[in-house]
Amino acid sequence: MASSAGIAVVGGSLGGLRAAEQLRAAGWEGAITVYGAEPHLPYNRPPLSKEVLAGEAPVSATALRRRPSVADVAWRLGTAVGSADLSARTLTLADGSVHAYEGLVAATGVRPRRLPLTGGPPRHVVRTLEDAQALRAELGDDVRVLIIGSGFIGCEVAATARGAGCEVTVVAPEAEPMQAALGEEAGRVLRARHEARGVRFRMGRLVAEFADAYAVLDDGSECAADVVVEAVGSLPNVEWLGANAGLDLTDGILCDAQLRIGGLAHAVAVGDVARFPNPRYGAVARRVEHWSMPTDCAKHAARVLVAGLRGGPPPGASRPFAPLPSFWSDQFDVRVQSFGLPGAGDEVRLLRGEGDVVYGYYQGERLVGVVALGGARAAALAASYRPELMTLPQPQPQSPGPTEAALSSPTDTPSSSPSGT
Repeated sequence: MASSAGIAVVGGSLGGLRAAEQLRAAGWEGAITVYGAEPHLPYNRPPLSKEVLAGEAPVSATALRRRPSVADVAWRLGTAVGSADLSARTLTLADGSVHAYEGLVAATGVRPRRLPLTGGPPRHVVRTLEDAQALRAELGDDVRVLIIGSGFIGCEVAATARGAGCEVTVVAPEAEPMQAALGEEAGRVLRARHEARGVRFRMGRLVAEFADAYAVLDDGSECAADVVVEAVGSLPNVEWLGANAGLDLTDGILCDAQLRIGGLAHAVAVGDVARFPNPRYGAVARRVEHWSMPTDCAKHAARVLVAGLRGGPPPGASRPFAPLPSFWSDQFDVRVQSFGLPGAGDEVRLLRGEGDVVYGYYQGERLVGVVALGGARAAALAASYRPELMTLPQPQPQSPGPTEAALSSPTDTPSSSPSGT
């Protein structure tokens, strides 16, 4: 027997919390239930690879404040949703219980990708509180830490581990660290900052196999390791929707321009798991794993869902949902700050040099992204370009439907510090 209906929010992290808050702000007065696989109430993930891992902040400091408007929201934590039937509007939990709903918000986020290799030293990922605590217990003076992957998590853990006295080596297939998010030029600057602090890089290399105290790379060389951190990207949590025919789940949940799942009025997606077209950057649907994205998505998706449940059109349907992606990443004393979508640019221009650097990313003469590496002045200069980055291209492209082939392209950049959806 299914339990009582209401709006079900599947995902109990930042995206789920913001969705619940924005549903109340959109005027939904009915029941809201948030289902989360983790046993914790929503917490902030960015500190996990930095302050929590370094032992500078207690786990309790990561708890996210919940607004008074969601005091009556029900939290079902510690049991994952196993499947959803979008036609019957029911959820089946891993414990076998069935729960009916009127409206659905998918906010299940991502999980770490793991290497298809066996053996080797203790191997860790950094996504949850438990992950950060387990890795923290391994760090210390002269511990040899091998980090596989040079994206946000890889670089942040490298900085934290080096600060803890570890010997750190980063192995990654790209030419430069954080290349997917920053491009080669800014990545080269970032690598130099890390190398000046003693981090070693083996770029352009893959791990082929593990032995007891080292990894063998694809060129036959060896990297000694007491601890391994796998930071090789993420996988969207979409399996629970797999029984619904017609959904495109090839890279997250394909949504229309209003964040509706399969065009349904009663189902939306938010945050890392949502793949949607952003008219700032053309008709291609992308997932963007940045910390700001769950909040941006939740505000729009909540209004769309509440209007749909009331039988009306999406509010502001004539105005496209066009959030400006942004991220930050703190590594040693360097803040990497980005606005826009640098990966969409075909030309990189140095906007400021001499120590702190700021780069602009252009499509022709149109600025589509800005990245700063340095201190407060560089970050402030990057932020000053936001009004220009907010300008939509003219003429505006048509919002594509969820079945158009153009929307089945791969995701864009990786996550900023664990994004927390």
